[in-house]
Amino acid sequence: MTCLLQMKINYYPKCPQPELSLGVEAHTDVSALTFILHNMVPGLQLFYKGKWITAKCVPNSIVMHIGDTIEILSNGKYKSILHRSVVNREKVRISWAVFCEPPKEKIILKPLPETVSETEAALFPPRTFQQHIQHKLFKKTRDLQAPAK
Repeated sequence: MTCLLQMKINYYPKCPQPELSLGVEAHTDVSALTFILHNMVPGLQLFYKGKWITAKCVPNSIVMHIGDTIEILSNGKYKSILHRSVVNREKVRISWAVFCEPPKEKIILKPLPETVSETEAALFPPRTFQQHIQHKLFKKTRDLQAPAK
């Protein structure tokens, strides 16, 4: 499979009241894999067992996590990780995220045949990567516009 790489640089200034601010809201990445380099300032949080956990900053490390594309291909056996970024009271935080993505229109994303059976139905409909991005974007817009219950 062809993989396109896209890099995003995130700059989070010091914030005297970090409890009142959020660096990046909670989300999953649409990519297959995401690799994150950081400047050793904590701020990446993962949602695990119902609570937010701050990832440890390990020197000379690269953080890697699974995105939506792998979740779709594995028919949900590998989960796209829900994560967010928070700001720091005392230090500037910088991260460099590299996203490994399939071509937007050339490949149909769907569960691999070996992950589907008579007892395990496909959990995701076939879509191009671009269609998946649009579906996710429009779903979020619909969710925000839905009346409160």
